[in-house]
Amino acid sequence: MRNTESMIGNSAALSNALEQVSHLAQINRPILVLGERGTGKELVAERLHYLSPRWDAPLLKVNCAAMADSLLESELFGHEPGAFTGATRSHQGRFERADGGTLFLDELGTMSLRLQEKLLRLVEYGEFERVGGQQTLRVDVRVIAATNIDLRAMAGRGEFREDLLDRLSFDVVHLPPLRQRQEDIAELAQHFSVQLCAELGWEMFAGFSPNALHQLLQHHWPGNIRELKNAVERSLYRWNDPALPVEEIVIDPFQPPWTEPSAKSRPGEHSVAASDEHPRPSVPLENFSEHMAAVEKDLLLRALLEHGQNQRQTASALGLSYDQLRGLVRKHGLTSRKRRQ
Repeated sequence: MRNTESMIGNSAALSNALEQVSHLAQINRPILVLGERGTGKELVAERLHYLSPRWDAPLLKVNCAAMADSLLESELFGHEPGAFTGATRSHQGRFERADGGTLFLDELGTMSLRLQEKLLRLVEYGEFERVGGQQTLRVDVRVIAATNIDLRAMAGRGEFREDLLDRLSFDVVHLPPLRQRQEDIAELAQHFSVQLCAELGWEMFAGFSPNALHQLLQHHWPGNIRELKNAVERSLYRWNDPALPVEEIVIDPFQPPWTEPSAKSRPGEHSVAASDEHPRPSVPLENFSEHMAAVEKDLLLRALLEHGQNQRQTASALGLSYDQLRGLVRKHGLTSRKRRQ
């Protein structure tokens, strides 16, 4: 059995799906895998193949959404010389090359009705012709199809063949989204972090702070495991301190690290006039820097105390990014963290 990436987690939702997959692997029938993007549909296809009696035969994969209709037809079924411009020799398609094994069709819902008809014949009888060919070829291929689209709704609108849907759905594996696997999030985050630490050459992963774990568990994760992996790796890379636990999860890299001032607080308009009309007590210039630093530190201390030393809440209350607040805490020596020697 090939060493493929495993599906990590011990939640009941995932365990039930994997148990279903293990049973289905033993029976030679088409299987439909449904799940949101990033839930691991390709990993399920690999599991179905490598746990099946076909494990030592080819497993080929095709993303139906990545190719134009004509190219997808040639890629699946092959073509003969002269079938189209540039076809100078015969070409074996994926079904021929997967003979005796498994073909995984990802993003099945994007396939045209014309190709769906050709796929139906192959699934039912194992027969097809190459593009531009007249000879009927036979193959023994198990089809595993996957999509995040509602195929039954598409069939109701006439956009997907009902007979093909019936044929492909001997059974349907429903993959749970990450929001239904709350107990798996910390384990997955730890796994991705350890992987990146090895890539960065760090000797160990110091873990996540309680605040970072709270962020991980509170986020909705619409992009599921793929989004979680990106967020964890991004956060670890930006943290760049192997000795200390990661304190913030950077979920949205498009969010700028500053806060735009409101219209009433923008510098410029009327500021000079207001200063002239209401003069304030002067501060000696030589003490100006010390005075402002003391004011800044006092404000920072009071805000931290008010928010229970929670730096994230304090940053939000002061209109600062977390990185800005952390810089000020270090500047004034207010951090209580001790670095490892």
